[in-house]
Amino acid sequence: MSTTRATLVGLLAIVFWSAIVGLLRGVSSALGATGGAALVYTVASLLLLATVGPTRVRAMPRRYLAWGSLLFVAYEMCLALSIGYAHSHRQAIEVGMVNYLWPAMTMLFAILFNGQKARWTIVPGFALAILGICWVLGGDGGVDPAAMAANVHDNPLSYGLAFTGTLIWAGYCTITARYAKGQNGVTLFFMLTALALWAKYLIIGGETMRWSVEALVYLGLAAAAMGFGYAAWNVGLLHGNMTVLAGASYFIPVLSAALAALVLETPLSLAFWQGAALVCAGSILCWLATRRPARGAAGAS
Repeated sequence: MSTTRATLVGLLAIVFWSAIVGLLRGVSSALGATGGAALVYTVASLLLLATVGPTRVRAMPRRYLAWGSLLFVAYEMCLALSIGYAHSHRQAIEVGMVNYLWPAMTMLFAILFNGQKARWTIVPGFALAILGICWVLGGDGGVDPAAMAANVHDNPLSYGLAFTGTLIWAGYCTITARYAKGQNGVTLFFMLTALALWAKYLIIGGETMRWSVEALVYLGLAAAAMGFGYAAWNVGLLHGNMTVLAGASYFIPVLSAALAALVLETPLSLAFWQGAALVCAGSILCWLATRRPARGAAGAS
């Protein structure tokens, strides 16, 4: 496969992932937060088995297998349940935006724990990302501490799960960079996530599943977005232009909000879009702060 075609496939993964918030919310509204998520990850696991293939467990470094699986499962559960437990579609989109603090958090963790070098622009980049989330949570008035507090107080579980998920995913990325040694455990990790969600559903219980044609469509689309998203990203990662893919991935917050608003038929205020843009800008600044400066022409080989 050519580099251009592989890059286009990788960009398709970004579109798939951007659709996940809206589609997961659609599934959870009909099939419940826990049961719906369990079904999504079950079907997505089957799709990954057919596309990416089974995980070569024996080839995986033990530290990556242990910590990677634990952190991946914990993050995916935080993501799915935070969206499923939201009190409204608008709140689900806000919760999804909190989740997109993970790029900035990942850069920060790489500096703190993996010795990643960074320029001073990491500070304003991280501050911009945090400001963007505050802008989103402040409602139509932008940054409003009282409105933010009331918003979070309305559903601390969803917002708490989303923020915890950003820390967990930053930890997962840090562990992967240090211990994975080129191995990809995504198929196994998805299967473990499905098992964990089914265990929660069977032991603790979940909402009643209201089956309909619409629920089946949401389930199929959400599972496809997850499964094919990771499969497409794998192609881009192996054969595409990672500079293009990495840069494009930082626009996921805006694209995700746009697709979720479309799928869930939920209008979003100007203040929300301003906050989403700040999250993107902050993430991009953090990314640029950790990139190595390009060599001059005289030094090029």
